[in-house]
Amino acid sequence: MVFNCLIAGRGGQGTVLASKLLAAAAMKHGYEVRTTETIGMAQRGGSVVSHVRIGKEIFSPLIPGGCAQVLLGFEPTEAVRQLPFLSKGGKLISADGTAEMVEYLKSNIPGCIIIPAAPIKEQYGKMLNVALLGAAARGGLFPFEPETLLEIIAEMPRFREENLKAFMLGRSLYDEYTG
Repeated sequence: MVFNCLIAGRGGQGTVLASKLLAAAAMKHGYEVRTTETIGMAQRGGSVVSHVRIGKEIFSPLIPGGCAQVLLGFEPTEAVRQLPFLSKGGKLISADGTAEMVEYLKSNIPGCIIIPAAPIKEQYGKMLNVALLGAAARGGLFPFEPETLLEIIAEMPRFREENLKAFMLGRSLYDEYTG
């Protein structure tokens, strides 16, 4: 079985870093991992999509339409744009943003989780990516223990403490908005 996670954001939001952290955690558990990114006008705030496939015998890094068990949206417009990749019954966690897009997600994806971006950005600036990984890990959405992501983040050479705190904030926001 292959686990598929699609990460959607805009240039500068750390989509690629999030996919690397997720891949490193999966490899630490002995999984095979394939990743790829679709990067449009990323340097100008354009769409960035990372495909992360975890399992055994993965033949392509691209997630087929309708096959992502998890969709992480660093921005709700990008999450809406990538909905065709989400599997039936797949899980969506997105940062909040444009009210129309958030309402669209809530009305079309049962059980979607919308995490407020403001408290994360106020405390940890651009570490929304790591906070949303924390929220998804808290929700048990990955095929490995959440602590593995903490271990990978603790090995980061730069901004280690801030990223660890952002990850923990994401976990607590998950509890707050699902509890």
